[in-house]
Amino acid sequence: MTPSARRRVPAVHDALADLRWLINPRRRLLPRQPLTSSDHAPNRCARSSFVSETRTPGQASDYEYVCIITFIKEASTTLRRQQQLADMDEEVHGIVIVGGGICGLATALALHRKGIPSLVLEKSENLRAAGGSIGVHVNGWRALDQLGITGELRETADNVTEFHDVWQHENNKSVVVPVRGELRWVKRKDLIETMAKNIPSGAIRFGCHIADIKPANPGSHGAILTTLDGSIIRAKALIGCDGGNSVVAKYLGLSPPKSFPRLIVRGFTRYPHGHPFGPHFLRLRCNGLFVGRSPMTENLVNFFVGVWHPGGSVTKDPIAVRGLVLEKVKEQCSDEIVEMVHDVDTESLIVLTKIWYRPPWQVMFSSFRRGTATIAGDAMHVMGSYIGQGGSAAMEDAIVLARSLSRAAGSGGGGGELCEKKIGAAMAEYVRERRLRVVRLSLESFAMGMIWATKSMLAKLACQAIVAVLGTHSLGHTNYDCGRL
Repeated sequence: MTPSARRRVPAVHDALADLRWLINPRRRLLPRQPLTSSDHAPNRCARSSFVSETRTPGQASDYEYVCIITFIKEASTTLRRQQQLADMDEEVHGIVIVGGGICGLATALALHRKGIPSLVLEKSENLRAAGGSIGVHVNGWRALDQLGITGELRETADNVTEFHDVWQHENNKSVVVPVRGELRWVKRKDLIETMAKNIPSGAIRFGCHIADIKPANPGSHGAILTTLDGSIIRAKALIGCDGGNSVVAKYLGLSPPKSFPRLIVRGFTRYPHGHPFGPHFLRLRCNGLFVGRSPMTENLVNFFVGVWHPGGSVTKDPIAVRGLVLEKVKEQCSDEIVEMVHDVDTESLIVLTKIWYRPPWQVMFSSFRRGTATIAGDAMHVMGSYIGQGGSAAMEDAIVLARSLSRAAGSGGGGGELCEKKIGAAMAEYVRERRLRVVRLSLESFAMGMIWATKSMLAKLACQAIVAVLGTHSLGHTNYDCGRL
């Protein structure tokens, strides 16, 4: 305590000094001059009617006990006030969803359809509607049917009826594969905005970046989330839909995803007078080059070009990468492919330098639940776009998870309220139901990626055998129904 503080609050200073002397055994063994009540600050200032009382070292006066008790009471009051302020800053919610992408919004919408409220925390300042398109196969449309938003989405995209596979380096060998059921390329923007507008107002909180997650107090299965600005959010149930680099997956103890080196450019090309490609999805394989082209509407075409590269730094500037890819396309592809890449809408360009994936053995054996916390979508099973199932699988996750939690709410005996002791069991049921499905998808995607990435002929043959057994080329993985919500 500074000298000025001693002058302002001498009684507190004396009380603290006496308290230190009383509770320190070593100090009490040292000789100390007997004190009287007049020696204390209040009596030094006022010299009032205190009766002098002499005490020996180790013996506290009544006045000192009063000071000590007063000090302890004031400290307790201060601590209570600080705790009250902390409690005021802490929010408590039932279900918290981290991530406002396709999976997070689909999960929130599915829960809303079942009458269960949730809070979506999105780190960006607005909807993450930027990006290209997502190919939605029949299994994805079945999930969207359960969400109740297929009507307006189907109006935004034409149906694709067949795949046209061409191997240019094998004398233009070609195979036509009919699409199983329904396939439409939907703009990510349309999908995200349609989901968001069907979720109750205020259920999505933007600019909320989760920095840390800790388990709740012992005896509770919830989680405590801390944001970058220091806010505290307590969640009874936590669902991580925050992508491959998931903070919730780290909380569950999962290893980071791995990656294949691959340069991919994606974008839209507009044809004001209509394109001549029909309802066909072209998949063109060249030497070290893979081109995909699919119509979205009669005037809009979605495409991607993948180039295997051995590593090193590759610029992510879309215009520069388009020039690089255009040179490679000119060497091997027809004029209509060159024109499509050249005339791309530059604002729609997306550049990827790595394909992230979670190895199938991790998907098979990892624990995707901790108490009342779990993950879905890319946070659980991030995979390459080789089989076009990332988005559809995420929407399947949303349906199954919401269904399991709805059963928990209905069986909790709380009039539809989520019972905490049932949430963990519901999440365990969700993980069991989804595991084999996402293991198969992860294995297919991994095998397709290894065929491109590995230089080992033995590994290539093994992966080709996996693809053949699982029926990847015949689109067997799309013939799946996640069930009713």
